[in-house]
Amino acid sequence: MKISVIFTTYNSPEWLQKVLWGFDCQTDKNFEIVIADDGSSAETRAVITTFTAQSSREVQHIWHEDEGFRKCTILNKAIVAANGEYLVVTDGDCIPRNDFIAAHRAAAEPGCFLSGGYFKLPMSTSKAINREDIQAGSCFDPAWLRQNGVKPSIKFMKLTRSAWKAKLYNGLTATKRSWNGHNASCWKDDALKVNGFDERMKYGGLDCEFGGRLLNAGVKAMQIRYSAICMHLDHARGYVNDEDWKRNRIIRKTSIREKLIETPAGIKQH
Repeated sequence: MKISVIFTTYNSPEWLQKVLWGFDCQTDKNFEIVIADDGSSAETRAVITTFTAQSSREVQHIWHEDEGFRKCTILNKAIVAANGEYLVVTDGDCIPRNDFIAAHRAAAEPGCFLSGGYFKLPMSTSKAINREDIQAGSCFDPAWLRQNGVKPSIKFMKLTRSAWKAKLYNGLTATKRSWNGHNASCWKDDALKVNGFDERMKYGGLDCEFGGRLLNAGVKAMQIRYSAICMHLDHARGYVNDEDWKRNRIIRKTSIREKLIETPAGIKQH
């Protein structure tokens, strides 16, 4: 099974570099990287070009002009471009643990999508992580995190290396099995069946709306919150506004009420 890892980025070359280092360390190497770039400048392109030259990973850089927040549009372009039959979707600010791809592959089943989580980091810790920390897996270790400014909490359970504990926690967690844009996966055919992401949507709920239509299409959700691990790097969110949230809520309510499978504003409109 060939996997395509899709993640978005926008003018965050430092974070993108760390994410790419994470994917270069994967134990499962049968995947391609598809970078969905929402209009970044030349600095981001330079990071991708350098990484591609130095890594054995296959990399596609899907880019469009910067016309504001158009994450759904660039995600749809990336879905179409993906060569894999299975899509792992994450974000350009989430560093994957070295077993991230292996965890998604192991849990993938026909007729299902996988719902993962993340471990959110403060800015100081996000900046402290370097290539060696990622390669050695240190930044996924609770002891290292405590030494680098992360306060101990029950959330450290997310970082278990024990397969049986991860399976147990996945079964016990009350967290909803939703499509999470930072860590989720599905078959490409299922993503195409629902016509991809709704391009009318800006920031706020776009991932849940996509996942809702997968559920409407009969695709079941499975929990891998404690199996597939990624570290979420801190960042500002200057693109958030109330007007977009209101519009997105209307679209989501319509999808739920009408049990929509295909969005009218997705891949097929191109």
